[in-house]
Amino acid sequence: MTTNKELLAVRQAHTPQGVGTQTTVFSDRARNAEIWDVEGNRYIDLATGIAVMNTGHNHPDIIAAVKAQLERFSHTCFQVTPYDVYVRLAERLNAVAPGPTPKKTFFLTTGAEAVENAVKIARKHTGRSGVIAFSGAFHGRTMMCMALTGKVVPYKAGFGPFPAEVFHVPFPIEYHGVSVDDSLEALHTLFKSDVEPSRIAAMIVEPVQGEGGFYPAPVDFLQRLRKICDEHGIVMIVDEIQTGFARTGKMFASEHAGVEPDLMPVAKSLAGGFPLSGVIGKAEIMDSVPPGGLGGTYGGSPIGCAAGLAVLDVIDKENLCARAEKIGEMIRTWGTELQAKNNAIGHVRGVGAMNAIELVKDGDANRPDADLTKAVAAEALAEGVLLLTCGVRGNVIRFLPSLTIEEELLAEALDTLGNVIGRLTL
Repeated sequence: MTTNKELLAVRQAHTPQGVGTQTTVFSDRARNAEIWDVEGNRYIDLATGIAVMNTGHNHPDIIAAVKAQLERFSHTCFQVTPYDVYVRLAERLNAVAPGPTPKKTFFLTTGAEAVENAVKIARKHTGRSGVIAFSGAFHGRTMMCMALTGKVVPYKAGFGPFPAEVFHVPFPIEYHGVSVDDSLEALHTLFKSDVEPSRIAAMIVEPVQGEGGFYPAPVDFLQRLRKICDEHGIVMIVDEIQTGFARTGKMFASEHAGVEPDLMPVAKSLAGGFPLSGVIGKAEIMDSVPPGGLGGTYGGSPIGCAAGLAVLDVIDKENLCARAEKIGEMIRTWGTELQAKNNAIGHVRGVGAMNAIELVKDGDANRPDADLTKAVAAEALAEGVLLLTCGVRGNVIRFLPSLTIEEELLAEALDTLGNVIGRLTL
C-alpha cells in the first residue's frame, strides 16, 4: 500500500514548496461530503476544495453529464469551432445573474483569469486605467490579481513590482472597529489625495471576503458603493468566485444587498469540480471588447460547460439555496453556544453556508490567536475533520461544507471540532 508518508517524500522532492498544502494526507477517493486518503482514513470534508464542491464530490448527475460530453468530444476550442454546451451555459447564467439588465457571459479556466479579464473589460469600456480594491481582499495569484489582493504574506511578498494604478481602501469590519462610514471616508480621501474618480475604471469587491477572513460586506456598504460607481462612471466588479452558486443562500451573494454588478467573475463551484470560470456582465459593457480581445485555448472547456449545466440543474432540483441557509444556521448556532462557554471564540459570523469563527486570546478581538487556530485545524484533521484556516491575522477557521452534506455528518464534524477546541483551550 502506498502511504501518505511515501507520497509526501515524492511531493517534497519533485514539487516546489511554493505550492503550499494545508495537510500531508493524500486523497484517494471522495463521495459527497467525505474523503478517504490513500491509507483508508476517512475525513468529513468542511473545505470542499476551497469552496468548489457545493454540489458534493462526484454528484451522480454531474458525472453523468461529463461522461455524456466526453463521449462526444473533449476539446475543439470555442474560438475555432464553437459548441452547444458553452452557449447554453452562458444563456442560463445570464438568466440567473442579479439585476434586470441584459447580460452576456464568456468562459475561461481559473478564477484568476476571470478577475484579470473583468479588469481588461472595464478598462476597455471606460478608457480608464485605475482600479480600486480593498484591504484583506483575495483575487488570485497572477500579477494583476496579486496587485488587487489586500494581503501581503504569503501572496505578494517578493513578487513585485505589480501593475500600477491599483489602490486599496479599508474593508468595513465592525468586529475590528472599521465601520462602513470609515471605509467610505477613506475612499473619498483617496479621491482627493491620490487619484480622481475620472481615472478609475473599476472597483472590485467581494460580497463576503474569502481568504481575508470570511467577513460579509454590510448590505448598505455594497449599496453605497453601487451609487458611487454610478455617480462616477466606474465599473462595479463583484467577485463571486467563492460566494457564488448557492453558497450564501442565494445563487449569488450580491443578491442579499439587492445590488446588480456590472461585471461578475465566477469560478469554483460553477462546474462541480471541473476547471471552469467565467465573467458574467452587462451586455453593453461585455461588448466593448472587439473580436479576439477575449478568450483562451482551454477557456470554456466542453467538459466543464457540461458539468456547469448539470450544477445548475442540481441547485434547482435539490433546492440548495435553502439547504445553505439550514446548514449555516446549524454552524452559527453551534458556534454561538460554544462562544458562550469559551472566550477563545471571539466572533461567530456567516451568510448562508459560508461561515467562520475567529479565535482570540481571552475574548479580546485585538489579540488574535493564530497558533491556536493552526493547532485546532491539525488536531481536527487527526480526528477526521478537514477544514481550512484563513484571515489576514491567520486566526479564522472557515466552514465550507458541501450543500449536500447530511445533517448527521455535519453534526458529527461540529461535535468533534467543539471537543478539539475545548481540549486545547480549557
